[in-house]
Amino acid sequence: MAALHVVILLSLICICRSDDRLTPAKPLSAGDKLVSSNGVFALGFFSPTNSTVGSYVGIWYNNIPKRTYVWVANRDKPITNASSGKLVVTNNSDLVLSDSQGRTLWTTMNNFTTGATGTSAVLLDSGNFVIRLPNSTDIWQSFHYPTDTILPGMQLPLSTDDDLYTRLVAWRGPDDPATSDYSMGGDSSSDLQVVIWNGTRPYWRRAAWDGALVTALYQSSTGFIMTQTTVDIGGKFYLTFTVSDGSPSTRLILHYTGMFQFLAWNSTSSSWNVFIERPNPSCDRYAYCGPFGYCDATETVPKCNCLSGFEPDGVNFSQGCRRKEELTCGGGDSFSTLSGMKTPDKFVYVRNRSFDQCEAECRNNCACTAYAFSNMKNGSTSSDQARCLIWLGKLVDTGKFRDGSGENLYLRLASSTVDRESNVLKIALPVIASILILACISLAWICKSRGKLRIKETKNKYTGQLSKNSKSNELENETIELPYICFEDVVTATDNFSDYNMLGKGGFGKVYKGRLEGGNEVAVKRLSKSSGQGADEFRNGVVLIAKLQHRNLVRLLGYCTHEDEKLLLYEYLPNKSLDTFLFDATRDSVLDWPTRFKMRK
Repeated sequence: MAALHVVILLSLICICRSDDRLTPAKPLSAGDKLVSSNGVFALGFFSPTNSTVGSYVGIWYNNIPKRTYVWVANRDKPITNASSGKLVVTNNSDLVLSDSQGRTLWTTMNNFTTGATGTSAVLLDSGNFVIRLPNSTDIWQSFHYPTDTILPGMQLPLSTDDDLYTRLVAWRGPDDPATSDYSMGGDSSSDLQVVIWNGTRPYWRRAAWDGALVTALYQSSTGFIMTQTTVDIGGKFYLTFTVSDGSPSTRLILHYTGMFQFLAWNSTSSSWNVFIERPNPSCDRYAYCGPFGYCDATETVPKCNCLSGFEPDGVNFSQGCRRKEELTCGGGDSFSTLSGMKTPDKFVYVRNRSFDQCEAECRNNCACTAYAFSNMKNGSTSSDQARCLIWLGKLVDTGKFRDGSGENLYLRLASSTVDRESNVLKIALPVIASILILACISLAWICKSRGKLRIKETKNKYTGQLSKNSKSNELENETIELPYICFEDVVTATDNFSDYNMLGKGGFGKVYKGRLEGGNEVAVKRLSKSSGQGADEFRNGVVLIAKLQHRNLVRLLGYCTHEDEKLLLYEYLPNKSLDTFLFDATRDSVLDWPTRFKMRK
């Protein structure tokens, strides 16, 4: 009996240890699942929501309530009977998924003639599913055969001559993991760029790699840094990304709509937040603006524009743009520098050239329409650390970035065109600068001219309100001057009425501390919209407060009205008001009787 207990205990230990792995003796059946050692990912059989096609073997986030799949083995060959599938590690060190009829639906095909005793398939916390030999060598991994997702640490090969070259392929629909027409990977014509295809047609293209790191930074209460990088390892290019420690779950996916997205899990809203999405804007789609047109993302609403020296070739950009003046070649052309540009497609990659040599390559070829140069020492391990691109013919799929990224594109134009545009700039820039200066002066004058509140108080307006005041009749022809403060200045001074700057509140509204331009501190009383005060009452109050000027009373410095907003600006009292000391037993000793007597004078 004791021996039986030992056998049962050893069996339980073995099962417990194999929760993250398969062995030839322990296959995976429907209803079972593997869980990585720290519980990050799970692998098992699943059927998508609203799908009646069958079941699949896939990997998903184990600790996220919204089921999210990152890899699917048999995406184009579902198991028709959900209870009949089985995933096994064979004696030849292969993974094989089969149905109850023994038909193979998916396999790794490692082509090992004989397996090694102790081989297992392990699910790692990175989301990678590997076949591992007893010596800890991984002979196969799911990261080399992605579906639609890139996880941190995973490398997507971009070089088409790489034995591991593959593409991300989007799901066919939200509940259908089958391969769709949308795919993403390295361009077969150049390792330097990433392309999304819709079938065989380009749908979106990332600008040619210039050797720089592409980094996105998101800051929040638990902020993280994501670094997306293209690296050159031995002449082969790879796309990868990493995240900082403590970051939420993140992934890059090719969505079934054809959009390339970077997502991070938001545990507060229990949803995936999209932080980067391409193509965006819509004119960033491949060749959307036609030849010699470009997608201008610097516009308030991104739109197509013509490159310098070109004009629209028709009523819209379907035909692109045409030259204003034809090239002459033979010394009659010049190059115009366009900064912050997305380099066009269909370039010729010339290696081992300096900047001057790159320009000469284009200048000496009458068919060359543009060139671009970049030093690729960042991220490159090859001896070729300079990238010269030249374009022969039309320029397609060009853009201008809003964030100041991109690179210089040197566009070939007729010398007369360049000279004419240069002369226009020489005239236009001083004119624009003058207009801006005049506009600033005008705005300042308007604010100051509005800044004098001139209120003429008439006898019949105050007869009812000030009937008890024997001096009310003396106000008939009196004028009060008080600075008017622009609402925008008040918003800036109070940091948009930040709760951090709030000094107090009551039935009248709230009081905020503010700092005006020049460093003057003020107290801003923001009257409540429910206070019942109308415009007349507000003006009357301003007049009366402005008259009550005393060295022991807080001074009114200005006022502001804007739509429904009514604001009064007082001098700021860093030590608060007098009652803070008079009626606080712990602080009243600060004011001795001689001091109090002086305050009465």
